[in-house]
Parts: sequence; structure tokens; C-alpha cells
Amino acid sequence: MDVQEVRKLEDYLKRLFGNARIRVAPRPKKPDTAEVSIGEEFLGVLTLDEEDGERSFNLQIKFELRALGGDEAHALEVYFRNRFGNPNFRVRRPPKKRDSFEVYVGEEFIGVLYIEGEGQARSYVFEMAILEMDLTPEAG
Repeated sequence: MDVQEVRKLEDYLKRLFGNARIRVAPRPKKPDTAEVSIGEEFLGVLTLDEEDGERSFNLQIKFELRALGGDEAHALEVYFRNRFGNPNFRVRRPPKKRDSFEVYVGEEFIGVLYIEGEGQARSYVFEMAILEMDLTPEAG
């Protein structure tokens, strides 16, 4: 990822998540990845995927929540809203799925949240694809 691409990714994530504190920083020893943070707090990793001359990116955010109880989708929604400082996050469990949730900002589907743990401390992995065409301001 070059500097211009990293800048475009940062601008896109700021617009999408509604948070001006989001930062994307290249990893010098891994040129096909970048770190994403909110301020100084590490959030996740962006990886470059090149296939058939097409470039896309995958954002992966891993986190853990303890003893959610009650409505898991609502608890995850609160997590995303608090983490990004954006009240427009929505989390929904797709019909007939027990291992994942869909994540939206407003009405826009942005990614899938996978469940990785059981019991008191459940682990989650949020994955979001970003297409090269998404990086132009007109697309957002």
C-alpha cells in the first residue's frame, strides 16, 4: 500500500464510521498491511488483496466482550456505537445464523461479525471488505 492509498483508506473509514480520530498507518515490514487506530488506541488491521488485477482491502477487528447476557445483538451494537462514537451503528443476527451478525452504519451493510468464543468471555472478529472504487469520495 502506498502513501496515497493509505490516505484514501483513512478518509474512507473516517467518513463511513463518522469518526475524525481514525488513523491508518502503513506497516513498514509488511507493505501489504496497515494498522487502524482511533487516536492512539489500536483498532485492527487492513490487508491488501490483489486478484486478477483488482485491488481490494479487508479490515479485521478482533475484540472480546465478557458475559453479555440478554440481547447479544444489542450489546454488540452498544459496543460499536461506543467504540466509534457513532450512534448509527446497528447489529442484526441474520435469519438461521447462530455464528455471526451483520453490521450496518445507518442502512448501509458494512461487514460481518463472527463469534469465536463461548461462555463468559466471547471473542468476536469483525470483517469488512473495501473495494478500490469505495475509496473515491463520490462512492461514499
